[in-house]
Amino acid sequence: MSISTLEQRVTTFREYVKKLVSFNQALAILHWDMRVKAPRKGMEARSQLIGVLSGEQFKLATSAELEEHLQALSEPDTYASLDLVTRRTVDEVKKEFERSKKLPADRFKEFVILTAQAGTVWEEARAKSDFAMFRPYLEKIVKFQLEFIEYWGYKGAKYDTLLDMYEPGMTVAQLDTMFATLREKTVALVEAIAASPNKPDISFLTQPYDEAEQEQFGRYILEKIGYDFQAGRLDRSVHPFCTSFAPGDVRITTRYYPDDLRMALFGSIHEAGHAIYEQNINPDLLGTPLCDGTSMGIHESQSRFWENMIARSLPFWQHFYGEAVKRFPAQLAGVSLEQFYRGINQVTPSFIRVEADELTYNLHIMIRYEIEKGLIEETLEVGDLPTVWNSKMKEYLGIVPPNDQEGVLQDVHWSGGSFGYFPTYSLGNVYAAQFAHTMKKEIDGFEELIAAGDFAPIRGWLKEKIHQYGKVKTPNELLQEITGELTNATYLVDYLENKYKAIYRL
Repeated sequence: MSISTLEQRVTTFREYVKKLVSFNQALAILHWDMRVKAPRKGMEARSQLIGVLSGEQFKLATSAELEEHLQALSEPDTYASLDLVTRRTVDEVKKEFERSKKLPADRFKEFVILTAQAGTVWEEARAKSDFAMFRPYLEKIVKFQLEFIEYWGYKGAKYDTLLDMYEPGMTVAQLDTMFATLREKTVALVEAIAASPNKPDISFLTQPYDEAEQEQFGRYILEKIGYDFQAGRLDRSVHPFCTSFAPGDVRITTRYYPDDLRMALFGSIHEAGHAIYEQNINPDLLGTPLCDGTSMGIHESQSRFWENMIARSLPFWQHFYGEAVKRFPAQLAGVSLEQFYRGINQVTPSFIRVEADELTYNLHIMIRYEIEKGLIEETLEVGDLPTVWNSKMKEYLGIVPPNDQEGVLQDVHWSGGSFGYFPTYSLGNVYAAQFAHTMKKEIDGFEELIAAGDFAPIRGWLKEKIHQYGKVKTPNELLQEITGELTNATYLVDYLENKYKAIYRL
């Protein structure tokens, strides 16, 4: 292929891909509006609209024109001559093309409409604590997952095919090993904490906290850590989430509890961690599929890092506690910094995953991981989920949810068909500990900077090492380049043991 012909091919390909990405962004806006602003009576029409646009996007993503571009640019000599961004764009688009091409268009459209409807039904079922209301939708979604896996094909475990959508290259075998290590160490530490007489007092955290003041305090902290409100917004939703349309438009949501300061505050910081990642992707990648986090595990490492390793640390509150007392003087009267720090790091089994403490959180993920594997391996039926869920909660956390709202219906993920997503939360914890271990060696005075409220060096390190690349680098490339090794749960175990043994004086 001549140079001029290649340049024209690349230009045409990039314009085509930009159109694909634009459809994705438009659909993301419609989904955001459904969860945040849209009226209930408009949901059916919105679901149909999403279905139509998704069908058009699907046609673009599987067209003969796109196939021709991919074949031409994938020729070995041609591919080798491409710049890095174009090569990675070809890789990403080709992977999605091959996945999508295997699905019948009518079945994909039906699935998209189903999941759009299921999201609304899930919200109602959750509010009513009525799993039976959601069950028929989930049964159809699981059947679609099994059908799609057959179209896509699989090697080894069927679940590996779903995992690869969120964490490229991850397998059940790897996760089983990781979770075995975390389960053993976590359960032992939780048992030791349960037996400790040195329990923190949290009564000052579970008092009436004005929601408007909570929101203002949260916004104050988010600005300080680096969430750019000129490139985003904070809203309310049933389930907190972050969605990105471009580095200049990354939106987050939270939910407020009138009698608990922790939920909205740390939930907002968590979502801001995701958003700071997206806001700092190189804007030159806009219009390509690379203008996104490289994987959900890496994405989750950023949110868990900011939520737990920064915002639940003692140095963080050495800086912010005075402001907290000023805003909530009655609730925090007579409460020392140490009491506050120990209180926000209380370890106690809880029903709700997003409200779980840092230590028991991974046990919540293990429950969902095992249930998903069972559904995909067809050793579990959807109708059995409330019973299975409660049984596993009893086994791992020693508690049984009083209803479906606080049990099997608490997460939005399955209504959208996001099977294979949950394990990335624990992977994020593992990655975050690995990155933090390296960061502390490379940033002088790491804790002193946090105590001074100076987060610029930390944000700069993350942007330089991770954020700017978007999907240009794979998860394993980032891990290897930054830490010198691949997934290693040892750092997370060590971090948790050191932190909580000190808090509970074990």
